[in-house]
Amino acid sequence: MASVKIVLPGDIIDTRREEDTTQQESNVEDEAAVIRLGPGLVQSSEAVSAVTAGVLHSNSETNRWWVAGNKRRYVAAVGEPVVGVVVARHGEGYRVDIGSAHDALLPHLAFEGATKRNKPNLAVGTVVYGRVVVANSVMDPEIECYNSNTGKSEGYGELSEGFMFKCSLGLARRLIDTKAPVLAALGNGVPFEVAVGVNGRVWVNAGSVATTILVANAIRNSEYLDAKQCRQMVKELLEKQ
Repeated sequence: MASVKIVLPGDIIDTRREEDTTQQESNVEDEAAVIRLGPGLVQSSEAVSAVTAGVLHSNSETNRWWVAGNKRRYVAAVGEPVVGVVVARHGEGYRVDIGSAHDALLPHLAFEGATKRNKPNLAVGTVVYGRVVVANSVMDPEIECYNSNTGKSEGYGELSEGFMFKCSLGLARRLIDTKAPVLAALGNGVPFEVAVGVNGRVWVNAGSVATTILVANAIRNSEYLDAKQCRQMVKELLEKQ
């Protein structure tokens, strides 16, 4: 198991890998060698430093680095999935509450197959699953409900039926992991759908109200449990159903 590294604001992050040394020696420029910084990290000159406290994470496939911390308010970052609620409609699209300091913009055409004549008609209060595409200090965040690179929804879009609830930002980021123990344990016992936003909102739909509540309670209860405890907790909940 890889060791967990805690970082504090001001810490210098060593983003070099073993293969980076070989690339530097051979002077081969590769797109994969580009470091992509996520939330909690900033580059100043040649150094990368942390600006928030939390656990340092990295993805070797995309060469992306970020800091996961349990903050009180979500700060939008490009590429992150979010669950939001439509709070207003305007001529060019919608305003969506994603739990950040400012509502996000959702254009009418930011959906799979949307055109000026054929576009979704979302009512105020509709729950949507989207991806942040614009996030900076001088503009309101913007989200899209499809992958603009492929033109496909890939799971993004309107979330009908089901139940949305809030959780801590730390738990939300752990649930994003495909190996999240509580989701794996639930998947072995009941069929359900889930959409996790790193903004601390989770949407679940398990067909019936009772099962949906069971899944939501299990996810909430898993925050401070390890993998073994998660499996035991889910087993007990299913036995009581």
